[in-house]
Amino acid sequence: MIGFEEARETVLASAVRVSGETVALERALGRVLAEPVRARGALPPFSYSAMDGFALRAGALEGSAPWRVPLAGESRTGHVPEPLVPGHACRISTGARIPDGADAVLPVEIVERQDGAIAVRDAVRPGQHVRLAGEDLEVGAVALPAGKRLDPASLGLLASLDHVEVAVARRPRVVVLCTGDELRKAGATAEPGKIPDSISLPLSALAAQAGADVRRVDYVKDEQQPTEHAVRAALQEADLLLTVGGVSVGEHDWVRPALAAEGIVLDFYKVAIKPGKPITFGRRGPAGPSVLALPGNPASALITFALFGMPLLRAMQGDATPLPRTLPMTLTNAVRHKPGRLEFLRARVERTSPSTVTALDNQASGALTSLAWADTLVLFPAESAELAAGAGVAVLSFSDF
Repeated sequence: MIGFEEARETVLASAVRVSGETVALERALGRVLAEPVRARGALPPFSYSAMDGFALRAGALEGSAPWRVPLAGESRTGHVPEPLVPGHACRISTGARIPDGADAVLPVEIVERQDGAIAVRDAVRPGQHVRLAGEDLEVGAVALPAGKRLDPASLGLLASLDHVEVAVARRPRVVVLCTGDELRKAGATAEPGKIPDSISLPLSALAAQAGADVRRVDYVKDEQQPTEHAVRAALQEADLLLTVGGVSVGEHDWVRPALAAEGIVLDFYKVAIKPGKPITFGRRGPAGPSVLALPGNPASALITFALFGMPLLRAMQGDATPLPRTLPMTLTNAVRHKPGRLEFLRARVERTSPSTVTALDNQASGALTSLAWADTLVLFPAESAELAAGAGVAVLSFSDF
């Protein structure tokens, strides 16, 4: 049994980078850039006004305030204005191009209109309320680096640079294989001894959230030959095989022998965490598929996949930030546990200022209720027996996975 940090470092170090592909910008949300994206032109492409008001040349104001500046012309968005008439100001809209000869903008709110002119009572500095061409990005500058996971704002930036497609890492292929004689599909006719599968769907959703292309296969009985056949078939198509259950050493646990038969060498078996101690990780050669064998209890399987599988999938895509952030918060209630393993407590963030977090009551490995009601995990150090109310704790937010 190894520690959490060592296990996670082992998993990330094993990540085999997937190849790249080019996709339309409309399909790029959540994808990871395979190469840097550079600005094809300056951004902004021209100098424009940040305010509705009047464009003028600051140096044209001679003598002492106030100044009377005659008006001539207008600059509207979507049009190229005529050059500024020397000694004059022109009306200008927010986002409209600064006319040649102007270098400042006076907001309409501070300007007194007169017949055919404006009264300027305060000194004007060059560049006032002007967004300069190339102020954000010069031609050829890196707009987004390789390894950037594309969010909506990133798509907006790429569109502003006239990119309609982008080079990204292809989606890792994930196969989800659940074992167990007790499993049936949710909604299927209830039978004695059978329970609805509550793991494969959320597990697939988490993998897809991490950028994977996911396929779920039929449930595998707790028998040697069906397990070996299913593992063999899955490894032929998977970059990452996720198995659920059957990884222990009981009479009906056939996953580990099936993995060994297919040349999977285990990097570790059991991690000093709670829930999820039986988690197992291995791979077939330096460039072959990886296997993450998850515990059979629902909460254990989903939490361990979030902790290990999602960072692995992000690393396989070259994501520069594959790990979730650990944030500090204050615990509202006292909790105890038996020292020896790092525990991840299901908890809820309280909307206070500053934010506090409350550990939920039911922390059982099979409890999906508390996992569904939680929005964060509190890290309970392995060496501690108790965390008091008011204690500072580290948390992992579900929104960051």
